[in-house]
Amino acid sequence: MNLVLRDARRGDSERVADVYLKSRRTFLDYAAMAHSEAEVRRWVATKLIPSGGVTVAIVDDQIMGMLATSRKESVSWIDQLYLLPGVVGRGIGSRLLELAMAALPAPIRLYTFQQNSGSRRFYERHGFRAIAFGDGSGIEERCPDVLYEFRGETRAAR
Repeated sequence: MNLVLRDARRGDSERVADVYLKSRRTFLDYAAMAHSEAEVRRWVATKLIPSGGVTVAIVDDQIMGMLATSRKESVSWIDQLYLLPGVVGRGIGSRLLELAMAALPAPIRLYTFQQNSGSRRFYERHGFRAIAFGDGSGIEERCPDVLYEFRGETRAAR
């Protein structure tokens, strides 16, 4: 597999939105979408990609995954990490996450749904630790969430 990671470009917005929407429908069917497909596509094109911090994973000239990161005050954030359902388990998500972990200063935080056991195992395998649990009242989907943090330990230290 020839995997290329690069910054997202304005012309990638449709494919990035496709990855986000297909992944959400497949893996997060218990979490109702808070926005319509058209709203998500508009957000990706006008807010997410122009904000910077978005990386796409490309295999055979097709976008297979996306990662969005940001920095708020003294904390780095993984805001989005989604893959097309058919490529989960091929190491693409790990490569995207490792890119973020190498580029972002610690601590690095992210939220996922408590019910998303696959995602939780994935992040824990990469050294993230749950630091807070929410009841979902503060997020659009109204699903219980968990806040994870990576403090910057090396793989050998884990």
